[in-house]
Amino acid sequence: MKKDFIAITDMSRDEIMKTFELTKVLKEEVKNNIPHKRLEGQSLAMIFAKPSARTRVSFETGMFQLGGHALYLSPNDIGIGKREAVKDIARVLSRYNSGIMARLFEHKHMEEMAENATVPVINGLTDYNHPCQVMADIFTVLEHRGNLNDLKVAFVGDGNNVANSWINLAARLPMHFVLASPSGYDPSPEALANAEEAGISEIEILHDPAEAVKDADVIYTDVWASMGQEKEKEERMKAFMPFQVNTDLMSHAKNDCLVMHCLPAHRNEEITDEVLDGPHSIVFDEAENRMHVQKAILVQLMES
Repeated sequence: MKKDFIAITDMSRDEIMKTFELTKVLKEEVKNNIPHKRLEGQSLAMIFAKPSARTRVSFETGMFQLGGHALYLSPNDIGIGKREAVKDIARVLSRYNSGIMARLFEHKHMEEMAENATVPVINGLTDYNHPCQVMADIFTVLEHRGNLNDLKVAFVGDGNNVANSWINLAARLPMHFVLASPSGYDPSPEALANAEEAGISEIEILHDPAEAVKDADVIYTDVWASMGQEKEKEERMKAFMPFQVNTDLMSHAKNDCLVMHCLPAHRNEEITDEVLDGPHSIVFDEAENRMHVQKAILVQLMES
């Protein structure tokens, strides 16, 4: 049976760690110019309802390095759920391609895509979650720390799709996850309930960023207004300004705390230049690892 990657919870803990073992191998092969054409002759249809630099480049370059081909389909090429039914798109693209990666607004469209496609479907982002991003994030933490023992992650900002994927991860890997956000900007109740039911992580929702980052190993942030929330930007700026990741906030965390951001960053809004470009930042390692982790996911789902 075909497998999909729609949420981090689609993988078990062992499968996550095996993905990271393969990621290490593929990353080393790139650095040592060792060919690894594991998906030679295969094609990946990439559906973009939401534009993105990193998602497109990382998947397209990754497929090229794996010996396959990636086909970019812009919002003008496919009107998901508007010009054509999602299930019809899924069925047609399955006839042409070995896999589908989609970056969509509505999560229900992603689920419908996976339900109707006969090839693996990979979630490149929805309004609900962003699993490839957080898989790359935790792999980067593992690279820098050497282990994930006694890990405390403080997510400072909106309880958005990236925060939801961190909470999904906490249902698979033990950690202390704290979300610090203004009141009313909470994460998915469903994601929280599932993580709490898993019972392997401590999860807190706080409204004081200084308290949240105390003893944190990782401080994570994201933009305050995502795509589709432009009309809320002014209101969000006022609500989130006390949650800016700056040198003052960093002083409340561990001395060796790592700073992460999924990018693109709105510099000197959710994070200051001083922190983003500073010695604690692993933001660009994190960005690079999107490609390596996604390649491992592609191989696991599509290699025959």
